[in-house]
Amino acid sequence: MANVTLTIGGRGYTVACAPGEEAHIRNLARTIDGKIATMGDMVGQGEARVLLFAALLLADELHETQGSEDVSTLAPVPPGIDPEVGERLSSIADALENIADRLEAEPIDA
Repeated sequence: MANVTLTIGGRGYTVACAPGEEAHIRNLARTIDGKIATMGDMVGQGEARVLLFAALLLADELHETQGSEDVSTLAPVPPGIDPEVGERLSSIADALENIADRLEAEPIDA
């Protein structure tokens, strides 16, 4: 397993990946970072929420490009990727959704 440090939204993240996948992971991170940069001013939004919005926008773009009703079928886990990594990513996505749900439910104090 290799580690790669990514910068997304001005913050550094170290993630594990399969050896030789470092450049690909960095390119994916640049795509996410670029999407966040196009989202405009999100002052007051938490990190998880910003990442969630970026992920939703990217998934929507993928959906539009592929013309599919179900984007979950568009990006299977590539061969050679540790299934544990896929499970961890799924857990992270679930956690982000839970955080976003809680944020939506909280009243906004202005």
